[in-house]
Amino acid sequence: MTIAMSSRRSLSLFAAAALLACSCGATRADGLADLRGALARLQATAPLRATVDAHDWRRSGDGKDAEEHQGSVSIALEDGPRGLAPIYGRELLARSDAEQRAAIKDKKAARPIGTTLDQLGLAELRAMASAAPWLQREIDEATFTGEAADTVDGKAARRLVFESGIDKLAEKDRKYAKEFKSVLTVWVAADGTPLASTRRIDLSGSAFIVIKFELHDEESFSFAVVGDRLVELRNDKKGSTKGAGSDQHYRTERRLQVQS
Repeated sequence: MTIAMSSRRSLSLFAAAALLACSCGATRADGLADLRGALARLQATAPLRATVDAHDWRRSGDGKDAEEHQGSVSIALEDGPRGLAPIYGRELLARSDAEQRAAIKDKKAARPIGTTLDQLGLAELRAMASAAPWLQREIDEATFTGEAADTVDGKAARRLVFESGIDKLAEKDRKYAKEFKSVLTVWVAADGTPLASTRRIDLSGSAFIVIKFELHDEESFSFAVVGDRLVELRNDKKGSTKGAGSDQHYRTERRLQVQS
């Protein structure tokens, strides 16, 4: 009788523990779901006025034949009911005109301002003014591989990792790629709001059989919420390309400052 009572009590305790475990699992935060929910909330309907500072550094070749160029620009950026509008100041336009005139006389003349502006195109400016859409696209076409507890700037966060393979490339580009891997890491707050992110891309392949190429690219971001929009306060990128007898190393830095 005592044994039977002990067995029933053990079963009851086991059932209670199992129920508690299920309950904890049901209420445990789902980082991916929280991230998707946060991105859906950040619709970017409130207007934005900001400045964007960009710096670009590039080196082509090695040894005595290496060429190194760097340039810095600053532009104003507005986003509102009429759409996204970059504003290029008169001083910047004058510098750009002078650079282009110099290039007419000297075909080898560097174009640091033009190169920096080329790297600050529509896709980059749109992502800085409203990061939620591009981040949503990135996670939609990647495979979620897991989450873990972590910290960002000393504050508790969750680290979500996504990976993509060769299917991420456009179909016409896949025939040239031998290996491709993209790893996106996103740190989110308790409510799923993105705090920071990194992305690494490694690509190798060949064209016309004899021309081999490699690309290695690392990018890091920090985010902030302004009204109902997610903005990129910082975007740093560095990497290298190699192929067709030419090596290039590059580094870009972009900063967004919100204007009141």
